[in-house]
Amino acid sequence: MTNTVVTAGSVVTAPAVRLTGLVKRYGSTVAVGGVDLEIATGEVLALLGPNGAGKSTTIDMMLGLIAPDAGQARLFGRSPREAVVAGQVGAMLQTGALRDGLTVGETVAEIAALHRQPGRVPEVLAETGLTELAKRKCAKLSGGERQRVRFAIALISRPELIVLDEPTAGMDVEARREFWASMRAYSDTGRTVVFATHYLEEAQSFADRVVLLRQGRVIADGTVAQIRAAASGRTIQAVVPNATLEELRRLPGVDHAEVREDRVTLRCGDSDTALRTLLDRYRDAHDVEVTAAGLEDAFITLTESDPEENR
Repeated sequence: MTNTVVTAGSVVTAPAVRLTGLVKRYGSTVAVGGVDLEIATGEVLALLGPNGAGKSTTIDMMLGLIAPDAGQARLFGRSPREAVVAGQVGAMLQTGALRDGLTVGETVAEIAALHRQPGRVPEVLAETGLTELAKRKCAKLSGGERQRVRFAIALISRPELIVLDEPTAGMDVEARREFWASMRAYSDTGRTVVFATHYLEEAQSFADRVVLLRQGRVIADGTVAQIRAAASGRTIQAVVPNATLEELRRLPGVDHAEVREDRVTLRCGDSDTALRTLLDRYRDAHDVEVTAAGLEDAFITLTESDPEENR
């Protein structure tokens, strides 16, 4: 299906997702405070942020499950409802109970019938590793298996966009690996993927682009390399006998310090100055390592800062 917008006689391909000024309040609490976001067709985007950052609320407004208090969501140039009805969108959310009395196969077949895709059931069960569980009642599934059923449901309509909210919650390491292998195969066909996750390594290994949310606002947006650069600095790790946390925090160039027994971790805006001072003051420091900021360091640095400073 071609997703185009006609303007003044010209045809322009619409982005998969365009969020403009999205705002959602619950009483005096601002869950989402003005999110602007455009996601190109075929892009794989990870939404990251601490608990309460507004990830799930943003996803719910993107899918039309809740109405924004201000702003607009468009999917392939359409309203969320129009895109969902057309089968362009599949979603795997944290909420939404499965019917315990149905088998896995019956559950997937029921959704396939709604989308007029009954022939897709065996194919989707195979894609999601559920063929051997097809006759098992949903009541007998583990948390990870339930997530795989939700994934199968999301794929039934052959959606051009799939939206995932904490998709690997409840999965063990092997199940997570298999899930992301399936997702890579899906995204390699040129489809668009948006996923929220607490697992930073998933964003780092799978996403083309990362968007960091804090207090309902976008505070960083770019590739993993760009997010790391935005946080800047390096991390120093060393064994420093008898160093106190307060002393380490006062070292020039240090933005954040942690101490576990004698092992210290220093996140630094100016690692050269911090390292010179550390070695000068603590002559018995040893096992020193200096590394560039990883995605986890960037995540912590950016989400601890004032969101107004990053806008």
